[in-house]
Amino acid sequence: MAKAPDLPEDIVSEIIEMALSDHVPFETIRKLHGVSPDEVKAIMRSNLKTGSYRAWRKRVRDFRDRRAVYK
Repeated sequence: MAKAPDLPEDIVSEIIEMALSDHVPFETIRKLHGVSPDEVKAIMRSNLKTGSYRAWRKRVRDFRDRRAVYK
């Protein structure tokens, strides 16, 4: 797993908000902040409670399986 990049707190907050949104794909986060999907996952893991992180990952996986284009 990738290590969470050392970013300013306001950027980390923006990335978390974007990642939690069901409408923002990982590719958009990469274009805006230069952060890979694995780095986004590392940021989420280090900033969310364990249960919240697991619920987010499950939601991302479930949406990806149902939609052709998703995170």
